[in-house]
Amino acid sequence: MIKVRERPVTHWLPITKKEVEMRGWEDVDVVIVSGDAYVDHPSFGTAVIGRIMESEGFRVAVIPQPNWQDDLRDFKKFGKPKYFFGVTAGCMDSMVNHYTANKRRRSDDSYTPGGEAGFRPDYATTVYTKILKELYPDVPVLIGGIEASLRRVTHYDYWADKLFPSILADSGADMLVYGMGEQPLREILRLVQKGVPLESIKDVNQISYLEDTTEEVRSYKGWNTIELSSHEDCLKDKIKYASNFKLVEVESNKWQANRLTQKVGGKTLVINPPFVTMTEQEMDKSFDMPYTRLPHPKYKKRGPIPAYEMIKFSVNMHRGCFGGCSFCTISAHQGKFIASRSQESIMKEVDELTKHPDFKGYLSDLGGPSANMYRMKGKDESICAKCQAPSCIHPVICSNLDTSHNPLTEIYRKVDEHPDVKKAFVGSGIRYDLLVDDFNKNNEDGNHDEYMEQLVTRHVSGRLKVAPEHTADNTLKVMRKPSFKHFRKFKEKYDDIQDKHGLKQPLIPYFISSHPGCEEADMANLAAETKDMGFKLEQVQDFTPTPMTVATVIYYAGVHPYTLQPIKTVKTREEKQTQNKYFFWWKNDMRGWIKSRLNKLGRPDLAKQLLAHPVKTERKEFSEGRPPKRKKDNTPIQGGTPSKKKKTFKKKKGWA
Repeated sequence: MIKVRERPVTHWLPITKKEVEMRGWEDVDVVIVSGDAYVDHPSFGTAVIGRIMESEGFRVAVIPQPNWQDDLRDFKKFGKPKYFFGVTAGCMDSMVNHYTANKRRRSDDSYTPGGEAGFRPDYATTVYTKILKELYPDVPVLIGGIEASLRRVTHYDYWADKLFPSILADSGADMLVYGMGEQPLREILRLVQKGVPLESIKDVNQISYLEDTTEEVRSYKGWNTIELSSHEDCLKDKIKYASNFKLVEVESNKWQANRLTQKVGGKTLVINPPFVTMTEQEMDKSFDMPYTRLPHPKYKKRGPIPAYEMIKFSVNMHRGCFGGCSFCTISAHQGKFIASRSQESIMKEVDELTKHPDFKGYLSDLGGPSANMYRMKGKDESICAKCQAPSCIHPVICSNLDTSHNPLTEIYRKVDEHPDVKKAFVGSGIRYDLLVDDFNKNNEDGNHDEYMEQLVTRHVSGRLKVAPEHTADNTLKVMRKPSFKHFRKFKEKYDDIQDKHGLKQPLIPYFISSHPGCEEADMANLAAETKDMGFKLEQVQDFTPTPMTVATVIYYAGVHPYTLQPIKTVKTREEKQTQNKYFFWWKNDMRGWIKSRLNKLGRPDLAKQLLAHPVKTERKEFSEGRPPKRKKDNTPIQGGTPSKKKKTFKKKKGWA
């Protein structure tokens, strides 16, 4: 095997002019500009897109984290590409990457060597695109990635506290690919190879573009068109903005979706219907390309890339999530329907990981956006083809959903049998409600129990992550999460298995404060209930409104987009901090505050419950700080890594 240090730099896509020349190229076909450092791994979008272009015969180069504040030499180093520039902010929305829920600037960046902050701008997609349009006005720009995808239509921006139009209007890009881009990208590449200008492509699924007209735009492929309220109308009327969101979410999750249009600034935004979910063969093709699965050698002296270190010995087995949680963007970007890899492709990746020179026998994760949704789909997919529900498991689990865990259990066992694997853990969050028989009536052959036994006894790395998110039924309903009573049932089942095998592996439950629909008393109840269960919650997630979620629409518009009924949401920093404080009932300096606050709310009973001495439990259970929410191709949705001392960059050294 070739050791990492012996790999020729030509094993990576080129990121310097010298590397282009080493390949014997005089110019390139496509240049990708990314807000992330370049890691050649299928968990990183730039690598996937670059390898797809390469597989279609394109000469592609990457400009990772260009300096946008100097003479812009990074943007010029490859000159003008033959076909187009591709632009992405990276694996996270740049604003989520940069700011906390309280709008404080983060001092680190998980997608930069050494975890250093300051290597990408706010609103990175727009900034990069505007620079390219100024430097090369005659070269088309194609934008994609999670930032572009979730900002494709009128959206609320929490950090600016206002509605923004489609990112196409703000950036000046020629085309946007939304969602996971493999399928539309391959069609686009084949068309431009045939000589079709990028800006002339209008009939590919899962793309969006602007037409220079407010008249009716031409239809393709027999698509029906639904017109959304204009951006200008949304600015005047929050209800119209909320109503738009419902249409966008419904059409994003349909097999046979309609085309959407929206007037914005004298133009018409067109959003073509998405592709049907990727097949197993298409998924395998995407994951089986010749990735080095390593960061580019240029970063060797700058320190490790935290996001890569987290996933370098993990295996992503599927995409998508049918949970439809109100605060989460996974289904908005990856889709509601699960796209799974074949067992052969997964085991091939396990083989490759075991040959890594740093591999010590431990796989950190066999997972996905939700660890236990692998190969789950409709029993009768003709029913799924007509479905418009945003979730397959809320308010109840669909009777047509095949929730068998047998394929997943089989993979766990095959990995366990691998001679070079000592242990394979499940680091992704488990969707616990799928394993509770009172909630999931589809456990016909008891396979859920078999899976859970296998999981708890073989694949828990000290603790297991689950996400009840709240305890109050009214808040959970808004979240599209099941009643907390089902979490109690799951914990009983989990504890029984642990007791049976003499294990002490605490559950790590995640909770959110300040979510739409959550009252202050609900947070006090949450603290009391979790205390009684033996949990001491140390750091938790404060709700952050991100584009393209139900919860964000409620936060801004004050109504639920499906019912248009008012829902109360706390908004001020003081209100948000008040709710968050209840998590820390166990701190001595909080006791006086809690007693005074709950007495004012007329709930001295809760004050007494919270401030009484903690109940001793058989096993110590706790929660650590909530890590970034992730699509477990490991693209985070929000969050960061432990902060470091902030550094200021005064020199160009270290820029791509």
